[in-house]
Amino acid sequence: MDLENIWNVFLAKVEEKVKPVLFETWFKDTKLINLTDDTATIKVSWEIQKKHLKENYNELIKETFMDVTGSIFNFDYTTDEEVTKKEEIKENNEAIFESGLDSKYTFDNFISGESNKFAKAIGLAVAEKPGSMYNPLFIYGNSGLGKTHLMHAIGNYITNNSNKKVLYVTSEKFVDDFLSLYRKNENNFKAVDNFKRKYRDIDVLMIDDIQYLEIASKTQQEFFNTFNELHTQNKQIIISSDRTPDDLKKLEDRLRTRFNWGLTIDILPPDFDLRMAIIDQKLKTEAHDIQNFVHDDVKEYIANNFNTDIRTIEGAVVRIVAYATIMNAPEINLDFAVEALRDRLGKNIISKNKIDKVIRIIADNYNLTVEDLKSKKRLAKIAVPRQIGMYICRTHLKESLPKIGSEFGGKDHTTVIHSVDKIKKEIEKDKTLEEEINKLIAKIG
Repeated sequence: MDLENIWNVFLAKVEEKVKPVLFETWFKDTKLINLTDDTATIKVSWEIQKKHLKENYNELIKETFMDVTGSIFNFDYTTDEEVTKKEEIKENNEAIFESGLDSKYTFDNFISGESNKFAKAIGLAVAEKPGSMYNPLFIYGNSGLGKTHLMHAIGNYITNNSNKKVLYVTSEKFVDDFLSLYRKNENNFKAVDNFKRKYRDIDVLMIDDIQYLEIASKTQQEFFNTFNELHTQNKQIIISSDRTPDDLKKLEDRLRTRFNWGLTIDILPPDFDLRMAIIDQKLKTEAHDIQNFVHDDVKEYIANNFNTDIRTIEGAVVRIVAYATIMNAPEINLDFAVEALRDRLGKNIISKNKIDKVIRIIADNYNLTVEDLKSKKRLAKIAVPRQIGMYICRTHLKESLPKIGSEFGGKDHTTVIHSVDKIKKEIEKDKTLEEEINKLIAKIG
């Protein structure tokens, strides 16, 4: 759109309607600098010129401009000084503001399973309509389960699909920014203004690891004020923590109450299927050229032994890939993986070896294969030995329910509970079965 040409045509028409001295005084040096759907912004030279055009020529300007454009516009007048000031403020804001988002974290590469699919769905809903639902959104779970990835995914989706301003920071960064105000000896008012613009002149605020705010009591007051300011304006707030709002005992009650205003969701440790999917995804990104040489039992070995969080799973994959590269391994089999991960497994390898021993002894005793016991087959000749194995792992080895379920082919912990309870009841009625299990335990040692 040629604003200069439009305005020249407009000025030519106005010149025909007013006296020459009036045109020279009030119109000649004006300029059209912006045109939106309903507003035309006109730059004038001095303040009294702006006032005079508004009060005395507004109708003439509207009618003439409609003749030129065919549309009705409102008019906004601004001086050279005001234009310069607005540009300085804009440049200052842009210089201060950095979103803090990492573009590599998106919904597309957020691998979901039973443990986190609800959190992903809620995150996407918030990203599509920030500020209108689930505000604040509070995400909690242990370290390494994907809370930060989900927050970045929400932020990146919003920035890529709207003109909204998103800020992601850790609570430590918020505390540091606030305390730095007291470390500045000069121009503190400007520093305070910059701080407030950074955290309040935005559409979405994301604070990661809010639990660290517990040790900064002075900063809690400022965060309370920031929270209220944003929430009152329907700006989206997203918070993450390793605990629920009610468990953040050292935070002020009024903060914990506000965290519960919206929706609180948790992210659980990944189940076996999700761990396998994470391993496949990591192999694609870390070793796309050798992923086809990684045996399936290697993936299962990683999934069974690194089952607490996503970071340790990905770390195990990176370790194996690096080891294979250095050793120039033609393929990555189970023996190679055990060797590569020996230092990282620590006590886990002992635990796994014990459960493996139980499974092998059970299989030999009942003329079955290890694969039979780990399968989903429900034939009595397989199901009962499997239940006996789970019972021994739970009562004799004192292994956790998720660990037992994982080693027996990715069974749910409720399946393990059912198996243990069933064998306990059978032993009370069948002394022969009790003697049989005691013999198996003796073999295990």
